[in-house]
Amino acid sequence: MSKVKWSIDPHHSEVTFKVKHLMISTVTGHFNKFNLDVVTEDDDFNTASGILFTADIDSIDTNSDQRDAHLKSEDFFHAARHAQLEFAGTRYEAKGDEAKLYGNLTIKGVTKPVTLNVEYGGIVKDPYGQTKAGFTVSGKISRKEFGLTWSAVTEAGSVVVGDEIKVNAEVQLIKQS
Repeated sequence: MSKVKWSIDPHHSEVTFKVKHLMISTVTGHFNKFNLDVVTEDDDFNTASGILFTADIDSIDTNSDQRDAHLKSEDFFHAARHAQLEFAGTRYEAKGDEAKLYGNLTIKGVTKPVTLNVEYGGIVKDPYGQTKAGFTVSGKISRKEFGLTWSAVTEAGSVVVGDEIKVNAEVQLIKQS
């Protein structure tokens, strides 16, 4: 068996998150700059190791410049001090096309264990001769557990920003030669 390195194809991948706003609707955001590297034995993702994902906080985009600036501020991510969030995978357990990815998520200097759901899409060669693998990754985290504790309440007593963050990533990896 030989070690194979896989790296993100940023043009065919996306990382999004959703959070309740005023508890009546959902706001979606994404990161425009992120990276992911994975090492496998041959093309077997059941042997995945060296899983490291990073996202640049300054690339956060919720389709509102004012909201993005607030998210980058000390109230939330404090991008000036914590430029990236990081997920370091510790274990990948597959059963058929579905798997669990266990790892440590670090946001704003706080590291917590997280379990993500993974759907494996398969491996194909693209028209340019590159070998690619596809995945859908999803999960939920509590923003408050990572020190993102800013909160406000409306006159009626509704919470402005929910605690639960739903994360989703559509990932395409390129096999490195």
